Amino acid sequence: MSALSPVRIVHVDTGRTWRGGQRQVWLLHRGLVERGVASLLLCTAGGELHRRTEATGLPVRGLPLRGEWDLASAVRIAREARRAGATHLHLHSAHAQTLGLLASRFAGMRRVLATRRVDFVPRDRLVNRWKYGSGISRFVAISAAIRDILVRFGVPAERIRLVPSGVDFTPPPEGGGAAVRRELSVAPGQPLVGTIGALVDHKGQRYLVEAAALVLRERPEARFAIVGEGELRADLEARAEVLGLGDRLLFTGFRRDVPAVLDALDLFVLPSHLEGLGTIVLDALAAGKPVVGTRAGGIPEMIEDGRHGLLVPPRDPPALAAAVLRLLGDPELGRRLAAEGRTRALGSFSADAMVEGNLAVYRELTA
Repeated sequence: MSALSPVRIVHVDTGRTWRGGQRQVWLLHRGLVERGVASLLLCTAGGELHRRTEATGLPVRGLPLRGEWDLASAVRIAREARRAGATHLHLHSAHAQTLGLLASRFAGMRRVLATRRVDFVPRDRLVNRWKYGSGISRFVAISAAIRDILVRFGVPAERIRLVPSGVDFTPPPEGGGAAVRRELSVAPGQPLVGTIGALVDHKGQRYLVEAAALVLRERPEARFAIVGEGELRADLEARAEVLGLGDRLLFTGFRRDVPAVLDALDLFVLPSHLEGLGTIVLDALAAGKPVVGTRAGGIPEMIEDGRHGLLVPPRDPPALAAAVLRLLGDPELGRRLAAEGRTRALGSFSADAMVEGNLAVYRELTA
């Protein structure tokens, strides 16, 4: 019997797509269930998190969750929490934070946690003062950068706990990387540089497009892949066309075979200018890939420049291009950084460590 058997956790996440945050919620939920902890996930009905959780047989309820101030959704969350006998309500997204706070009032719950994953200071508005006020028992920050932002906004440091996100390395299927390269028409030995993430402003793919043009002047045989879908795809494709990149820059759209995609890459790049932590970096490191990242948000907490990867200033295409060219031109450096990075990711940022860190916060609130 688990030492936490009397504890019953209800998680709320409103995300409709599958991004890093949803994956972390899923890993936490799975880890708790595996440890014998009662855990129930409430998420958007029909969304990717709902679909994947249901497919694996983990306890989940799909709810409409139509908006941040949808009182009907807050009532449903409160009802599910009471039905589950929840002792803790754990909120995992911005809209979930609002709905969960309302639900906690309806359900009379006092142990409420909110995980914060984004690295910008909330706007100083009355509603945010309420959302980040005393109704949240503990804030879980996934990086020190986010913890500092919460303190800057006025959240007392004693109510913040640092629990970094974790990676659960999934080896690619045999031949998976080679199959992806064939699909993308990338020849054996041809360098393939890629990034994976939603095509949104803070992920900074525009800077990788600009950097790709600079790299290709010196290494015309290289190929670039931008993996993901989002609101900026048309703009990114238009810029690539203006730069004359043609089929040397590939937009793959959203893919579920991330381990195979990573296996296909020779070099991974995360060009974000805002990033709470950036767990796709951990995936790339765990896959044994050399990584170029930016000094944004929590990324430097994963990568020590020159040891686990290379770091460049955000929003700086020439610096990004220079780092890519450096690694393409020095395979031995790439191998050394990849080996150190893999050890770093699997040793310090495991999914198990993330689950245990959250368990420690639950225990603290029940002491």
